[in-house]
Amino acid sequence: MAGSNLPSQAPGETLPELLARVSTGETRAFAELHALTRGRLGRIALAVGAAPHDVDDILQESFLKIWRNAARFDSGRAPAMAWMSAIVRNTAIDHLRTRRLPSVELEKALAVATDAAPSPTEEFDYAGAEPVARGALARLPEDRRRLVALAYLEGESRASLSRRFGVPVGTIKTWLHRTILVVRKDCLATMAAA
Repeated sequence: MAGSNLPSQAPGETLPELLARVSTGETRAFAELHALTRGRLGRIALAVGAAPHDVDDILQESFLKIWRNAARFDSGRAPAMAWMSAIVRNTAIDHLRTRRLPSVELEKALAVATDAAPSPTEEFDYAGAEPVARGALARLPEDRRRLVALAYLEGESRASLSRRFGVPVGTIKTWLHRTILVVRKDCLATMAAA
């Protein structure tokens, strides 16, 4: 994986520090930022009114915007989580508008807590998990490993993957969902055996 030999997150590193590292193109920092914030940002997309099956697409688009605009983040103007939450809210609202689905009132969406302290389940041992995840990915068939790399490391859209693999977008979503479940199950089994 690109950037895998970069230093891991220092203890107590804040989201603004991670965003600063992301702004220099550091993929490891981006992976850490993603892992730290994905759960909360996903809940924000749901609070806006996005369907659960659309959250992955909204988050993918949102994280691409965060990656591309990390250098524009100004901690003097807003907390990092609030800045990222605004990107997710706006992306989710745009997603709903393009599908002409009703969205929850904007005031309710804006009221979603963004500065709450992370729960214990959001803290994660990246150094311990990385070799387990690498092993699980290595055990995937080549086509699924390529699909995951294109979707989650390269940021290729589901529509583009559909064209590349010659299958409908729904099939790509199913393949990604099932592959991630397989990787998760493999990781959990490896961790339980350790």
